Amino acid sequence: MGYRFHLRSDDVVPFIDLMSCLVAFLLVTAVWSNLAQIRTTPRGPGPGGDQAPPALALSVLVTVDAHWVGLATGDRRRIPKVGGEYDWAGLENALGELRRTRGDRHDVEIAADDGVAYQAVISTMDTAIAEGLPDIGYLDPPLLSVRFGRP
Repeated sequence: MGYRFHLRSDDVVPFIDLMSCLVAFLLVTAVWSNLAQIRTTPRGPGPGGDQAPPALALSVLVTVDAHWVGLATGDRRRIPKVGGEYDWAGLENALGELRRTRGDRHDVEIAADDGVAYQAVISTMDTAIAEGLPDIGYLDPPLLSVRFGRP
């Protein structure tokens, strides 16, 4: 003996109410998730091989114990942590000084070593944007244009 299922209009109305609420919720959250993003641009060598680094490339490397900031022309700085926290004021000053030496360029390469907290990378990007460097390229540390002499 088989079981017969009869769909009545009284059963469909609550389902339609649920779906309309779900659609409205998804539309609202889609708008909010779009506001919380930082635009980044892929950088580094392409599939065709290595590219020569631009002479005025500004690179930032976030390590577990410091920030490294430098230009491909040779000006490199280490900004160590102060009291166990990253020195955001020191990073801001270094980025501002190096940005002014490059004229009207507003790009920066940012990389992070393994073990660095995600919030530290995002805060580094926020600091770069605050210093007038909105064109952010995020890449792996070996692909940075600047080679930092780390111990």
